[in-house]
This record gives sequence, structure tokens and C-alpha cells, in this order.
Amino acid sequence: MHHMAVEVALHLQLQQLLAGNRRSLAKAITLVESKKPEDQAAAQQLLETALPYSGNSIRIGISGSPGVGKSTFIEAFGLHLIKQGKKVAVLAVDPSSPVAGGSILGDKTRMSELSRHDAAFIRPSPAGATLGGVAQKTRETKLLCEAAGYDVILVETVGVGQSEYQVAQMVDFFLVLILPSAGDELQGIKKGIMELADAMVINKADGDSLQQAKRTQGHYQSAIHLFSGNLQWTPPVLTCSALEGHGISEIWQTITEHETQSLDGGLKESKRAQQNLSWMNNLVHEMFEAKLAGNQQLNNVRKKLEQQVRQGTVSAFTAAKEIIDNM
Repeated sequence: MHHMAVEVALHLQLQQLLAGNRRSLAKAITLVESKKPEDQAAAQQLLETALPYSGNSIRIGISGSPGVGKSTFIEAFGLHLIKQGKKVAVLAVDPSSPVAGGSILGDKTRMSELSRHDAAFIRPSPAGATLGGVAQKTRETKLLCEAAGYDVILVETVGVGQSEYQVAQMVDFFLVLILPSAGDELQGIKKGIMELADAMVINKADGDSLQQAKRTQGHYQSAIHLFSGNLQWTPPVLTCSALEGHGISEIWQTITEHETQSLDGGLKESKRAQQNLSWMNNLVHEMFEAKLAGNQQLNNVRKKLEQQVRQGTVSAFTAAKEIIDNM
């Protein structure tokens, strides 16, 4: 395509995207997720032009072990937000999804009521990408959704461990869902997750589990200040029943309070700036590794050195330095 024609097409695509055209948004995301070099170039161009229009949202990460009722929660929460006049996008980070093109059970069946709503946009995790790849695509998708006027972005982590950390690195507020537990023990929630949490929500606080939920709430409340690294904000422990719709509005209230506090202190801006910066550095590492891997001559040097390091005839430092010097 002629350069001028590309510019016109890009401008048109951006206008449709900014107008909140769903098909245009879906097409833009497909472009971002494409592995073809020419699509990737076009996607980066579109992202650059859309960037100034992004960012006007609250980004919320949602994590929780399997069985905690995450889909039911996201649906109830999303519907509550739509009632408040919000446009909601739900994005999933699922590095383990082996199914091409879809997340666990396919997101449409998981949140059927929410997905029927015009004010909601649900996007499963991109298939066939590594965790770093998934996280990058999700970040870019998030920016496109914001440009299209979605003002609450819910990023759900389906995987565990590293994906939770990745999601925390792209949101303003990180919500951890937990189950009411029968005993006095804190369920095997990793200390790392407690440190990431801006709020903990005990879901399924209904019926016979109501008392258990209250007890669990007490245990976590006493534990939270040991774990939380945040001085400005003490993560609250809330209870809710996504099934019965109890406690959902309190959760949103908590998030808006956090948002107000973050905006007032300029914390939201600095947190996002920091996230973008560490994101850039991650990408530099990845691109650097890719460039290394693609250089045949360097690969030969590297293989030889790897063997020497394994045999203990060359130190790791000397070997690494030699690889860099050979670039």
C-alpha cells in the first residue's frame, strides 16, 4: 500500500476506535495479537497514534485460586459497574491456555450475562503466547480498550505465580479473591500475593459459609499489616457473595476511595510511570535475547563458552563479558 494510503487507513481506523466501534476494536486487537511482521508494524503504528487517548481508566487486577468463583465475581462486579454508567473491558492473562484462540471454557460461556451487554467487552487471553508475550499483548489490548472509551479495565489472571506478578505490574488496583476457610489457618496464600494485594475479598460469604467468612476475615485482617508493603494504604479485607450480589458495591467504593487517594497524591501517575519504565526494560531484555539468539556467529561463541563454563575452565563473568564484547 502507498504510504499516503496507509496514513489515511490508519487515521480512519483510529477514528472508528475512538468512536467506540466494537468491530474496529476487535480488529485492532487481532492486529496486535498477530505474529506476522507486517501486522506487528501496523499494530505498533496504531498503538502509537492511540496512546494519547488511552490511560483514562481505572485498571483493576483480579486474582484468586481456582474454585474461588472468579467468573461469577467478575460478572456480578461488571454488571454493577455498568449500572453505574461505566464501560467495562475484561481481559484475561492465561499463559497456560493450550486451546487455540480461547481461554478456559471460552469466556463467553463463563460470563454469559455480562458478555451480552453493549457496555462490556470481554477478550480471552491471546493463544499460543508465552507469559511475557501474553502480558505484552494484554498491555497493548488494554490501551486500545481505553482509547475506545472503556473506563474500567478488569485484568483477570487465570494462571498462578508469575502471571499474578505480571498482572499487578499493569494495574492501579490489585484485588485478591479468597474462600472462607474452615480452620484458623491462612489458606496457602503466598506471602508474595499478600504483598501485591490492595484489597482482599472473601467471596462465597453466604449460607452456611457466612460465619466461616467472618472468621476468615478476622484472621486476614490481623495478618495483612505484616505482609503489606504499602504505607499509604492499608489493604482492607472485605466479604461478598457474588452469587447473591452482597458486598459488591462496597468493593467498588473501596476501589474509588483508593483511586481518589492515589490521584490526590500524584501516586497513580508515578506508579504508572514506574510500570511503563520497568515494562520498557523488560522489553529491552527480551529484544536483546532475541537478537542474541538470531546471531549465528555469536551463537557459536556462546555455545563454546557455555561448555567451558560447565567444565569450570572459564568463569561465568568472563564468559558473559566475552559474549557481549563479541556483539
